[in-house]
Amino acid sequence: MTDFKKTDLNIDNQDFLHVDPLEDNYRESITEAPGIIESIEEHKTALLVIDLQYLDAAPGFGVFADAEKSGVPREAQEYYFKRLDHVVLPNVRRLQDRFRDQKLEVIHPRIVSMTQDGRDRSPGHKRLHLHAAPGSKESEFLPEVAPKYDELIINKTASGVFNATNIEYILRNMGITGLFICGVYTNECVSTTVRDACDRGFYTTMINDACASVTPELHNATIETIRDRYARVMTTEEAVKEIKQVAVL
Repeated sequence: MTDFKKTDLNIDNQDFLHVDPLEDNYRESITEAPGIIESIEEHKTALLVIDLQYLDAAPGFGVFADAEKSGVPREAQEYYFKRLDHVVLPNVRRLQDRFRDQKLEVIHPRIVSMTQDGRDRSPGHKRLHLHAAPGSKESEFLPEVAPKYDELIINKTASGVFNATNIEYILRNMGITGLFICGVYTNECVSTTVRDACDRGFYTTMINDACASVTPELHNATIETIRDRYARVMTTEEAVKEIKQVAVL
């Protein structure tokens, strides 16, 4: 029997190691499918704004209530909050405004327990000591990107909104077939939501400059893994332009 741990991996032609052999297949079937544009044209595309709340996106609260005990180095915190303030929040607001102007749904998943002591939380959130009680400051949305009017709010206690809530049932009820996704963290809740949405057959678009993680390496690695595999990856400018041109009232 071959001992694969000791197999010689020296290969003469290594060109194939630097390309994605399935890129064209995935692009044609997932990220360039005609249904993406049809979903926008028919007003069946929604914007998901993930976890932009005081729990994990504001200094001095929740995860960052004690900067020294957060586990995130000060340099990483500085990077994260600068990206949020100067890039992500303005871009999310642009996306929200465009979706609202075109009469498309804007939906707000957030981390909130059903109980004050958080006993209903997922085991993962309990181990992480991640808790936003109902009515707490940590459960509040950042004011720059808070829900308006009758927009849907989806409460969850796990990384992925699909496996922790009835959001799929809600989206199917509303006839939604396409999702534009943004928020925090890129490599955690956003990534999980993107993958789950794709697996469930939604046409999925991830907005690069409307997401953030605590380091650029985590953000960029996630984008490259997601791109043309689980979602289209676009900039806010590209997304706003597409929605304006395609979602004609």
